[in-house]
Amino acid sequence: MDYTSMTKEELLEVVSDLKILNDQLLLEQRQSTDLNYSWTGNLGHWYWHVPTNKVICNPHKLSALGFDISEVPNPLTYQFFTDRLHPDDHEMTMTAMLDHMYHGTKVYEVEYRILCKDGSYRWFYDRGSITKRDKSGKPVFLAGIVFDITDRKEKQKQLEQDNIVLLEKTRKDEMTGIQNHRAVVEFLNDQMAISIQTKQPLSVAMIDIDDFKKVNDQYGHVVGDEVLRQTAQIIADSVRETDLVGRYGGEEYLVVFSQTKKRDAEKVLSRILSKIREFQYEQGFCVTVSAGISQYNNETLSEFVARADKCMYEAKKAGKDRIFFD
Repeated sequence: MDYTSMTKEELLEVVSDLKILNDQLLLEQRQSTDLNYSWTGNLGHWYWHVPTNKVICNPHKLSALGFDISEVPNPLTYQFFTDRLHPDDHEMTMTAMLDHMYHGTKVYEVEYRILCKDGSYRWFYDRGSITKRDKSGKPVFLAGIVFDITDRKEKQKQLEQDNIVLLEKTRKDEMTGIQNHRAVVEFLNDQMAISIQTKQPLSVAMIDIDDFKKVNDQYGHVVGDEVLRQTAQIIADSVRETDLVGRYGGEEYLVVFSQTKKRDAEKVLSRILSKIREFQYEQGFCVTVSAGISQYNNETLSEFVARADKCMYEAKKAGKDRIFFD
């Protein structure tokens, strides 16, 4: 900074700022403040003189944003950083600072994203506190420390995505690609609770492939597995997004029809049975399925499913390739 061209008043202001900063640094040294972290990503200290709105910070933070010291305004103000906050983080960050300055929060602590020179965003963890107030109690000086936590945030995001994928895998049946027994039962349990609360109808259908053992015996398990997959696909493609199809076990499938009466569920199942009946496999054969439907009547989940299962077996006894409901 060129001091030779400054007026006396400007020089006195610089001296005053330097005295405030020097007093602050001496105070930190004496009190052994908790601002000296050695964590990864430490970008150093920052200081904010509130009356003049001047900010002094370690150049590491500016470098992390892609700026050279010569590219930032002089004096550096608080708004240089707040104007670059991500829109989703702006209100939260400003509230955290105001709560500390005027509403009794012990420390200012927040995580936020700041716009870099190249247009990207980096994540920062910021922590500070008021170190000097005027006679009326208004904040005069704040000191803090900032960390670049972009790498941690990216790893956290990747971990969350991996967990979502892992969770989805644990809910899918590997053979057919539809939901597994656990997932469809959990969904049904949730839908039962919704039905009780909203008084909306709820129906389930148990579907079983007819004479599936004969398919395995005649064509082998590889072909049998293909029948399981194809049947599951036909059923899943025939229901709404608000419904759910799951492999209940073996060659059985459970369909949960949310907010649906059994008569309406029967219409959907009739189309499903037709599609399955008409699908011809490479080996030249077709399969059929039998289905049973029950409508929720405030019983337990086991009782609810058992009624559909009983209807399905009644359909088989009556000749297969048909639908029964109670």
